[in-house]
Amino acid sequence: MNFLGAVFPLRSRSVTSPVLLTMTTAQVPPKVEIGGSPYEIGLQHGRLLAPQILDQLSIYRDLFQEACKFNWETVRGVATEFRDSIERLAPHLLEEMQGIADGVCSHEVEGGPSVDVVDIVALNARSEIALGQWDDGCTSLAWRIRAPVSGGSKQILAQNWDWREGVGKNLALMAITSPGKPQIWMVVEPGIVGKIGFNSASVGVCLNAIRARPISTSLLPIHLLLRIALECESVDAAIASIERLGGAASSQHILIADKDGSRGLELSPLGGVYLREDENGVLAHTNHFLENKLVNEPPWLSGSPVRLERAATICGQLVQELGHNRLGEIDAALLRARFFSDTTNSPQAICCSPDPNRSAKIQTLFNIVMTFEREKEPSAEVIFGKPGSGEESSVYKMPW
Repeated sequence: MNFLGAVFPLRSRSVTSPVLLTMTTAQVPPKVEIGGSPYEIGLQHGRLLAPQILDQLSIYRDLFQEACKFNWETVRGVATEFRDSIERLAPHLLEEMQGIADGVCSHEVEGGPSVDVVDIVALNARSEIALGQWDDGCTSLAWRIRAPVSGGSKQILAQNWDWREGVGKNLALMAITSPGKPQIWMVVEPGIVGKIGFNSASVGVCLNAIRARPISTSLLPIHLLLRIALECESVDAAIASIERLGGAASSQHILIADKDGSRGLELSPLGGVYLREDENGVLAHTNHFLENKLVNEPPWLSGSPVRLERAATICGQLVQELGHNRLGEIDAALLRARFFSDTTNSPQAICCSPDPNRSAKIQTLFNIVMTFEREKEPSAEVIFGKPGSGEESSVYKMPW
């Protein structure tokens, strides 16, 4: 995919005034700044990204039918159970979803599809409603790089996000300002309240899907837990929040980091296991649990162990080539060139391409590299498309 477009200059604004900063022509990721109360945040989200949200609903209607044999009424039935749990555990996010639905409705044309909060809950609980029958794969990396002379360090948190090709055209960059909470920057699927990104307290999250059972509609979907983590001031606070809420409704891995290091949260309805970085400060993950043995996880994605081994190999090569004194040279550009563009074991590679032997067209849709350092503001670089393919977008910076 080649993304070209004009970005308008930033101006001072009230946090309650929604701003769409990028021209929303085809294949250009819009930049959206929203803020205010939960309902106001959702209303702005829904109004500014209404066409993308409607397209997402269409994509997932078809995907549920194709992959799970669920019609939309079946999906809505399960989403209703999740709505009740969200109202009990995270009511502010249900208010935000109601705002999204109302925002979309304000843009609907006569005779077009109607949207209510249950439809938006279905988008946010899509991973759980699918009962592990989807086959997305992602590769995430956290690397705490220590400066041997000064004793300081920087924390890298990064990911290739792989999913259905049709979703790529709808992705957006979003900034959220909410009173009393850190500001949040995310790459989002429109209509979903939480995704991959970071906050002004230098807390960031990445996500790896896991196919395992059981699923619990009495707990929060993983995309809501991503958002809740981004409302926290530290990794420890995020873990405490997730534990207080009872954990995740489905088996998933959140790679989370702040300025002080990273943890790999292998979450499930039956309990979580938290991974630590290795002696080089590295923690990588793909799409199978490494230590969580609490759930039933049959082998499902043959490329996942290969990608994990390849991640370790590439990081080891970089350590050997640079030496510990030069590891500070590792940045977003180097990781895109050496790690996230890797096509070993293609199509199930770190840089994923569609498998010609499968009907599901899954590929890397974006890459994000976040950097957290003491005494510096957090930042990230994002490209849309496959790193190193020659078809990827230019680099987008967050904050912008």
